[in-house]
Amino acid sequence: MSDAAGNTPRRTAVVTGASSGLGVDIARALGALGWRVALGARREARLQETAGKVEAAGGEAFVHVLDVADSASVEAFFLAVEKQFGLVDVVINNAGLSHPGRVHELDAKRIAEEISVNLLGSIQVTRRALASLIAAGAPGDVVFITSDAARQPRPQQSIYTATKAGLEGFARALAMELEGTGIRSTIVRPGPAVSEYAIAWGEEKITELLSFWRHFGLQRHLGVMPGDAVARAVIMAVTTTPGVRLDTIEVQPESPTGAPAQRGEESGSV
Repeated sequence: MSDAAGNTPRRTAVVTGASSGLGVDIARALGALGWRVALGARREARLQETAGKVEAAGGEAFVHVLDVADSASVEAFFLAVEKQFGLVDVVINNAGLSHPGRVHELDAKRIAEEISVNLLGSIQVTRRALASLIAAGAPGDVVFITSDAARQPRPQQSIYTATKAGLEGFARALAMELEGTGIRSTIVRPGPAVSEYAIAWGEEKITELLSFWRHFGLQRHLGVMPGDAVARAVIMAVTTTPGVRLDTIEVQPESPTGAPAQRGEESGSV
């Protein structure tokens, strides 16, 4: 949080899913504030790469393997971070994944993994962070990176949609639960952004989904925003004036300039 003079004190932040995509962009943006940034994900080598970017931006980085779906891993992560940096007062719940497909064709283990990482994982990380913050009587910020799928459900991403909608419900209930503590709960809801989120789907599946979604009025254009656009929204949430809480920040890409819809033509794209 910024003080009345607009200064941003040095804080300690945790970023989950910090080994790739939006997690890297968010971690780097926090580092640019000069903050201490604890990076958690399952791929340690990739976390070390993120750490280098945080430090190059001006922050101090700490790397520790984290599986948000495993409560023991969450506990070990926070114990290590608190030993290194002390109290964590900013949490960015960014870890997430999606296994697209029609629900009756999805593997049960993949469904469970998606729910465990996207929803239960964020709840477990938040629960652990809050225990220390509330015991210390300290203010803080908890940010949830959700998806515009929570507002506009996407067929063949029914599990992903359910987890992100559930996460937004949790974040809003939490905001009420935390009233009077000085701890803020904020939703940052991105639309299409450059990341590694869909890299494992393959070009054929992505093309199928884009065509399928078109019939439901989704994916009106192919505009994609850089990850740092989402990172700036996160920074806005955690540095806004004390006593002010930004409930939901939705970040969307504009349609590419000169797209057929802008020229008044019938578009065959999605």
